[in-house]
Amino acid sequence: MTMPMSDPNAWAAAMNNLGMPPIGMTGQPLMPDFDPNLGMMAGITPMNPMLPGLGMVPAPLSQDVPLVKEIIHCKTCTLFPPNPNLPPPATRDRPPGCKTVFVGGLPENANEQLIMEVFGQCGDINAIRKSKKNFCHIRFAEEFTVDKALFLSGYRIRLGSSTDKKDTGRLHVDFAQARDDLYEWECHQRMLAREERHRRKIEEDRFRPPSPPPIVHYSEHECSQLGDKIKDDGKFAEAVRVLLTWLERGEVNRRNANNFYSMIQSSNSHIRRLMSEKSQHEKEMEEAKEKFKTALAGILAQFEQIVSVFQAASKQKAWDHFSKAQRKNLDMWRKQVEEIRNMHNEQLMGIRREEEMEMSDDDMEDAPDSKDSEDSGVSQVEALKEENDSLRCQLDAYRNEVELLKQEQGKNQPIRSEEDSTHSQQLSFLQQALQGMQKQLLKMREDLKQREAELEKSSDDKQQLNIQVQNLKEGLQNLQNTHTMQVSVTRFPATSAQATWIISTFLHVHPFGASIEYICSYLQRLDTKINHAEVEALLSRLPCTFKQEMTGVGASLEKRWNFCGFQGIKRT
Repeated sequence: MTMPMSDPNAWAAAMNNLGMPPIGMTGQPLMPDFDPNLGMMAGITPMNPMLPGLGMVPAPLSQDVPLVKEIIHCKTCTLFPPNPNLPPPATRDRPPGCKTVFVGGLPENANEQLIMEVFGQCGDINAIRKSKKNFCHIRFAEEFTVDKALFLSGYRIRLGSSTDKKDTGRLHVDFAQARDDLYEWECHQRMLAREERHRRKIEEDRFRPPSPPPIVHYSEHECSQLGDKIKDDGKFAEAVRVLLTWLERGEVNRRNANNFYSMIQSSNSHIRRLMSEKSQHEKEMEEAKEKFKTALAGILAQFEQIVSVFQAASKQKAWDHFSKAQRKNLDMWRKQVEEIRNMHNEQLMGIRREEEMEMSDDDMEDAPDSKDSEDSGVSQVEALKEENDSLRCQLDAYRNEVELLKQEQGKNQPIRSEEDSTHSQQLSFLQQALQGMQKQLLKMREDLKQREAELEKSSDDKQQLNIQVQNLKEGLQNLQNTHTMQVSVTRFPATSAQATWIISTFLHVHPFGASIEYICSYLQRLDTKINHAEVEALLSRLPCTFKQEMTGVGASLEKRWNFCGFQGIKRT
């Protein structure tokens, strides 16, 4: 079939836009400079941005730029673009992993070769399912080729140069939902999920700490070796872990109970060693504290000597002989030394305060514990009061010292600024100590109030416990009396009281109740003269002891008697 081609440049542009080398109808190339790797020709601007060469994907165009569609010429057909003023053709939502498109509006004389010729330029085609009517389904090899096929939606197709109605049609391309596409997409998603889980597992395994060594199973040989390890101080921790695992597994039985007992006894023998090590470490810590305190006191004494040197140099006898620069340096050095001395002095005072607080805590802990909780609470309250009084006396003494220092500072105002600074620093130290004592006094007062509240609460709890014990004793006595009365009942009851006791006992062992016939049958074994009317009258006269209930549904409705004599005791 031959067809005229008036404009070879338009044909070349269309072929280039489809990613095909421009070839004429006779099979000769129209453009010798075509690069198949790029899928585009130099010198010809692509007119179809949605159908570039398969080797590259162009950058997305702006929505403001109108999309221009050109005429596409093929070997056996021609594709004419739709009216640009018409709205774009409607499409359904894209299914996940869609590789199949629906193509409608095909000419009646169209065949699979024509469909392959038109849509094979978009990408590789796996299958074509053509219907007897004017539509078909095309399944591509890749997902991105579906977008290229959708670009042809709206084009008018004409076979050759024929104007017959059977040789023309308007293409409608839309997404199609295929089970094969969905299955492949789900498989791909599951593969990605497996890879993600594998990657996370590798990350978790990389950051997970190593597992502890496995615990050996129990045997006589392992038990003997474990006993030796428990006695060894260096291997005690590991051996105790194995022993604990064996005990939790339930490896103990009558045959090896002696072995486990000996191992537990060996573990208990390490308590003395651990306590001695603890006391030794505490002793070393105390010695280190004493050594540090002694060294700090020596350093502080040397700082005091250096400060005295600077104070002696600041007196007029020696101060006048120094130059101005020397005086400036001496003054700066003196201030630095005083700051360092004050810092070390505060540190030493803090250590002493901590020791005093520890000593007071030790005194409170060493006080003998009384057997009675009220006496112990009273003794603690008295100790807190005494400590409160001592702290108050110390606070008054610090206040007096502060007032004396203030008076001396007021009298000696003409003295040099250096002496004033020394007094002010001492005053600040005393004020800080005073504030610390005040805080400690407030804390002791709060502790005193808390102990008094606890003492009152304990006394109230004791009274409540005494009342509960008395109630329990009374209830126990009542139960014993009731039991004694029930035991004294003879085999054949002669009075209504004895019958009441027997019925109460019988119903007490039947928590769901019993019918009047069942009760009478039991009593008639003891006394044949008892009838139903007397028993029912006796139960009706004692509503606090016996209660009648209706059980069952419909024809199985039945009256049952229950014993309710103990419900009052349970409520109390």
